[in-house]
Amino acid sequence: MRATEPVPAHPDQPGGASSASGGLLDLLSVAAVVLDAEGRIVLWSPQAEELFGYSADEALGRYAGRLLVEEQHLKLVNGLFEQVMAGKAGGGGASGWAGVFPMRHRDGSTRLVEFRNMRLEDDRKDLYALGLATDQATLRSVERDLALSTRLVSQSPIGLAVVDTDLRYVTVNPALERINGLSAAEHVGRKVHEALPFLDTESIEASMREVLATGVPILDRESVGRTPAAPDREDVWSVSFYRLEASNGKVLGVATSVVDVTERRRATIEAAQARQRLALVADASIRIGTTLDLDVTARELADVSVPQLADVAAVDVLDSVLNGRSAATSGPAVFRALAVASAYPNEAVRAADPPGDVARYEADRLVTQCVNTGRPVRVSHVSGDDLPSIARSPEAAALLATAGLHSYLAVPLIARGKVLGALDLKRTRNPEPFTADDEVLAGELAARAAVCIDNARWYRQARNTALTLQRSLLPQQPPDQPGLEIASRYQPAQAADEVGGDWFDVIPLTGDKSALVVGDVMGSGISAAAMMGQLRTATRTLAELDLEPAQVLHHLDRITDRMGQPITTCIYAVYDPHQAQCLISNAGHLPPVLLRPGRPPELLDLPTGAPLGVGEVTFHTTTLDLSPGDRLVLYTDGLVETRDRAIDVRLDTLLSHLTDPPRSLEETCDLLLHALRQPGDHDDVALLIARATVMTAQGDQS
Repeated sequence: MRATEPVPAHPDQPGGASSASGGLLDLLSVAAVVLDAEGRIVLWSPQAEELFGYSADEALGRYAGRLLVEEQHLKLVNGLFEQVMAGKAGGGGASGWAGVFPMRHRDGSTRLVEFRNMRLEDDRKDLYALGLATDQATLRSVERDLALSTRLVSQSPIGLAVVDTDLRYVTVNPALERINGLSAAEHVGRKVHEALPFLDTESIEASMREVLATGVPILDRESVGRTPAAPDREDVWSVSFYRLEASNGKVLGVATSVVDVTERRRATIEAAQARQRLALVADASIRIGTTLDLDVTARELADVSVPQLADVAAVDVLDSVLNGRSAATSGPAVFRALAVASAYPNEAVRAADPPGDVARYEADRLVTQCVNTGRPVRVSHVSGDDLPSIARSPEAAALLATAGLHSYLAVPLIARGKVLGALDLKRTRNPEPFTADDEVLAGELAARAAVCIDNARWYRQARNTALTLQRSLLPQQPPDQPGLEIASRYQPAQAADEVGGDWFDVIPLTGDKSALVVGDVMGSGISAAAMMGQLRTATRTLAELDLEPAQVLHHLDRITDRMGQPITTCIYAVYDPHQAQCLISNAGHLPPVLLRPGRPPELLDLPTGAPLGVGEVTFHTTTLDLSPGDRLVLYTDGLVETRDRAIDVRLDTLLSHLTDPPRSLEETCDLLLHALRQPGDHDDVALLIARATVMTAQGDQS
C-alpha cells in the first residue's frame, strides 16, 4: 500500500480539503513508515522517499532493517523492533521507542534521523510498528529557531503583539504589557479598541486594516497618548505594523512593534535647541573680534546677542580696567558703557547707559554683584521690586517697567582670570524667561568676547605706549628659556659706533613657550633706535596675547604704518618645548638657518612676506619641528650683506662657517661675527642662536 495520496477531509471540518500545506509538519517533512510484525515495510509515505531516497516500489515488502540499517547496527535495530512490538518501554513511552539513529540513504550516505516508534494494532489483532522520522539537523534547526523566537519575543525591550484578521489580540509580550499598563490577559481575545480605549484606536485599527489588505508595512508611525502605566504623563511611541503570513502565503494577522521614544523625542528637541545655541556660538566666533578696536568688538558682542538671546543687550567695561588699574571686588563699580543693541525700538534702550558714558552703580545693583563676584546673576521673573536693583536710577527703572522687562541676566566678562566688565541682557518682548541653558550660552558668548575685548584693550595700551616711547635700551643678555639654550650678540655699526635699528629679544610666554624675535629698522641713529625700542615694546605686549606669529606681525605692521615710521623687517618665532615645535613668521627678513646634528645647515624656505610698515599685507605662519640638539640661527642683514659681494654668495659663506664642527652657542656667535664682519661696516648686527634641549618633568633642561 502506498501512502501517496491524501485522505479527503470533510468539508466542514477544520483543515479540510480546502486547506493548504505550510504547517510545522511540512517544514519538518515528517516521514511515516509502517512495518508488519516481521519487520517488512507495508506503508511508505512520500516524505519517507524524500528522507531515505527509496521510492515506494523500491521499499514496500522489503525488510526495513536490511534496507536502511548498516550491517553492524542490524542486531541492535532488531532488538529495538522486538521491544516495540512487545509493547515494552524503550525511551518513547509505554509501548514505543524514541531516539536518534544513523540510517543508510539510497545514495550510500549515512545520516542521523530522529525517530518516534510505536506499536499499532488493527481490528484483527494484527500488530504493526509505526515509525515517524525526520532529519535530525532539520529538527534541531527548527527547535533552535522556535526557542530563539520565543525568547526574542519574551525578552525584547520592544513591545510586540500579534492580532488576528479580526484585529483581536492573539499574543503580547511583557514589554507591551508594561507600555500599555495592562496584563496579557487584558489584551488577548479583545479587539484593539476594546483593550486600549484610552488611545486613538481608530487610526491604529485603520492602519492595521490597510496592512492586512495591501501587505505593505507601515513603519515608525508616531503615536502620542497616556496609558494606565503613566496616566499623568504624555508618552510618545514609534509604532510599526506588518502583515504575518504562513509559509504557504495564508494571511494570519498583523504584527505590531511599539517603541517608547518619549526620551528620544525630548532629546531631539533638546538637541535642536543645542544646535541653535552652537550656531549662535559659531556665529559669535566669526562676528566678534574682527578687529582690535575695543568699541567695535563690544558692539559686535551686543549685536550677536540680539534677538536670539535677548531683546536688549549692553556691554559695559570697568573704568578701572581701561585705565590699567586693578578692579575692586567689593563696593560700588564704575562702568564705561561701550555698546547697546536692541532687537526693536524699545524703552529699555533709553534705560541703558549711552556708549561712552561713565556711570557709577552701587553695591546693591545686580550688575555690580556680577562683576564683584565674577558670577552670573539671573532673575528669571522680574517683579516691580527687582527693578531698582537692575536700573541705574529711578528714572531708568520706570523706563524698564514701561518696556515690559520680565527677565534679566548679567554675565561677567572674564579674560585671563580678570573681570573686565559685564554683558547685560534683558527680555521684554520675548515671552520666555531666561533659563540655566541661556545662562550657559550667555557665559560662552561672554567668555569668547572677553578675550577679544581684552586683546583689544591690550592692543590699545600697546599702541598708546608705542606712540609715547622715545627710546628703548637694548635688551640685556636673555637667560635660557624652558627647552631652549640661548646665545645672542648685538654689534653696532663699526663705522661710527652708532646704535642702529637692529634688535633681538627672547620673551617668556605662558606654558613654558618662548618668543624669539630679530628685527631691523631701516636707518640708523637716534630715530632708528627709538623706533626699535617702540617696536620691541609693542612686540612684547602683543606676545602676551598668545597670538600666532603671523598675527603678531600683522599688528606690528599696522602699528608701524600708523606711526609713519621707516619700513622694518622682522622674524618672529614661538617655540613650544612640550610640542617640540616652532611657529615662525617672516616680514621681509633674511631666512633663518636651521642646523640639525649630522646634517648640513640649511636656509629655511619661509614665505618672505612684506616688511612691516607696508600696510594691508598677509603674513604666514610656518610650523617647524625641533628635536633636542637642533639649532636655529636668527640674524640681521648686517651680518651677511656687503657692498662688493652678492647676497647669495654671502649666505653660502654663512652656511659654510656653520658646517664646521659643532661649537657652543657662545663660540658660534663669536665665530660668525669674527668671520663675517669687516672693519668699517656701516650696519649694525643682531644675532640670536637658540638650541633645543631636553626638558625633564620638573622643567629642567639638558
